[in-house]
Amino acid sequence: MVLKNAKILVIDDDVDVLTAIRLLLKPLVAEIVVEKNPSNINFQIESKKFDLIILDMNFNGLVNTGNEGIFWLNKIKKFNPNIAVVLMTAYADIDLAVRGLKEGAADFLIKPWKNEKIINTIKSILKSEKKTKENYTSNNLPIIGKSDVMEDVFVKLKKVGPTDANVLILGENGTGKDLIARALHENSNRNNKPFIKVDVGSLTSTLFESELFGYKKGAFTGANEDRKGRFEAANGGTLFLDEIGNISLGQQVRLLTILQNRKVTPLGSNVPIPIDIRLICATNENPSVLADEKRFRKDLIYRINTLDITVPPLRERGSDILLLAKYFVNLYEEKYNKNSFEFDASFTKKLKKHSFPGNVRELQYILERAVIMTDGNILKAEDLVFSSIESKVENNAPKTLNLDDVEKNTILTVLEKHKGNISKSAKELGITRAALYRRLEKYEL
Repeated sequence: MVLKNAKILVIDDDVDVLTAIRLLLKPLVAEIVVEKNPSNINFQIESKKFDLIILDMNFNGLVNTGNEGIFWLNKIKKFNPNIAVVLMTAYADIDLAVRGLKEGAADFLIKPWKNEKIINTIKSILKSEKKTKENYTSNNLPIIGKSDVMEDVFVKLKKVGPTDANVLILGENGTGKDLIARALHENSNRNNKPFIKVDVGSLTSTLFESELFGYKKGAFTGANEDRKGRFEAANGGTLFLDEIGNISLGQQVRLLTILQNRKVTPLGSNVPIPIDIRLICATNENPSVLADEKRFRKDLIYRINTLDITVPPLRERGSDILLLAKYFVNLYEEKYNKNSFEFDASFTKKLKKHSFPGNVRELQYILERAVIMTDGNILKAEDLVFSSIESKVENNAPKTLNLDDVEKNTILTVLEKHKGNISKSAKELGITRAALYRRLEKYEL
């Protein structure tokens, strides 16, 4: 059924290849379009919504290095990162195949192909894409985004979701870290088991132990019956510890012991209980804060951070703001029985201009208010009322005017933005790689 509904674009300068693939796939898919000139890729993608593109790697009779295919693959991914691309070449170069996959290709085919092979490859990719789109939901809410930064998040979700790896989710308040945690669980082999969330940052020392580890009747005043802790309740499933960066060093020691031994002992008991959980943690703290052993134990960081996923702030997600805005407006139209709204140009301009210090959560709330309060069916700039609470946060002035501190914080911000890439960071800072290395040494970064 997935193949039957598919729309496929094939790009190759060999007419015989285009004819052969068209004849093979035409009876099997909803639509197949063939294109000889790769320069028309953008036009084709704008004209129709394709589920998959089959792209040759050599064009125009140039040296058959495959670089032409990599070039056009990057063009496609830049235009629409969500389209699956299968690369095709007559030369079985495994290094080139690996490079293509690293650049974002879904798979790689060698000419001449076997009909059964190409059909099975297409089926497999379409099923995988369909499953990914269906499963990137959390608690019935979709994770919406087509920006490059969100594509990185989706790639990690796809790769890490099915594993049991511990994950640390980083990001500002309101970016949707809890949705990512749930998506990881729902895409895992534990999805039919419990998903237990705990906001550990709000727990006092006493509550931390009783909530996480449980207690036996009589363990303390008010303990009138046995109670399972969150670790035991999540057994077989996923335990999500939110705001992990806010727990004390003493609480960190207790948590580390549990994770090392994979056993939990309830308060008032001497009998350890084996636990089998996948651990997901989240924090809005800057990674540099977590690296400070006066604030957070490094041995615990290693335990909870097999892999990290950084959820980008809304201000860095470009056109995702409009995608999310349309989603939330449609959601609240239905909830409040409103007619369909259109976006006035002034509304769109004001949305794009705002920095959204409260991120997706702020966007959601201001759009709910707009849908409730707006008369008519056109949303205008004046219908967007930003929270005075969040506007206070928008002051990005540095907390210190000491030049060394300002320079150090700027370097940390740029390094975090480029995920530690020295070349990209140096370029944005306007200095050479050597100069950046000297500053890293100066500030012991």
